[in-house]
Amino acid sequence: QVQLVESGGGLVQAGNSLRLSCAASGDTFDRYAMAWFRQTPGKEREFVAAISWSGASTYYADSVKGRFTISRDSAENTVYLQMNYLKPEDTAVYYCAGRKYYSGGVYYSNAMDSWGKGTLVTVSS
Repeated sequence: QVQLVESGGGLVQAGNSLRLSCAASGDTFDRYAMAWFRQTPGKEREFVAAISWSGASTYYADSVKGRFTISRDSAENTVYLQMNYLKPEDTAVYYCAGRKYYSGGVYYSNAMDSWGKGTLVTVSS
């Protein structure tokens, strides 16, 4: 399975931007559909955004649509999450996840094959 390492989290003021990165290793990156999830204390992990193995299709939660952009760079084996117009409610630990050979448009956390350890994003008001 692919190993995933997130980076780019931090403290940012509301309205500003942040870009998360997720570096993949250990397996063929292009075989994986990739996604970002987030979690706050006491809540279930929720879907944020996903991108197909080819990069041709992207999917977003309604709460981030129009503000966040997911992309992938196969040469760098990296998936990104550009987060603009951040809100305090975006505060969470963000996790990168991969699902091998998946071509669907629905992403459930319990169906993902590989996970990173997460990176904390804190948005102050």
